[in-house]
Amino acid sequence: MAKGPRGEKRPGDVIGAAIKVAKIATGEESDEIEDDGKDPAAKALGTKGGKARAEKLTPEQRKEIARKAAAKRWSQSE
Repeated sequence: MAKGPRGEKRPGDVIGAAIKVAKIATGEESDEIEDDGKDPAAKALGTKGGKARAEKLTPEQRKEIARKAAAKRWSQSE
């Protein structure tokens, strides 16, 4: 059985996935997502941090960061 992004077991084929969805919809099975162990407040703050940082950067700083990221991406493919 295939695993989802959080490690949960899911069917690997289309028909199996459709049957799983139907069972969840009818209440035969539950679609429980396991807790990842992270504090929800900390996750919320993490998403705010990136936006706050982006707002503080000047266009030149953002351009330099993007240039470095692109150079790093292209250097790994060689």
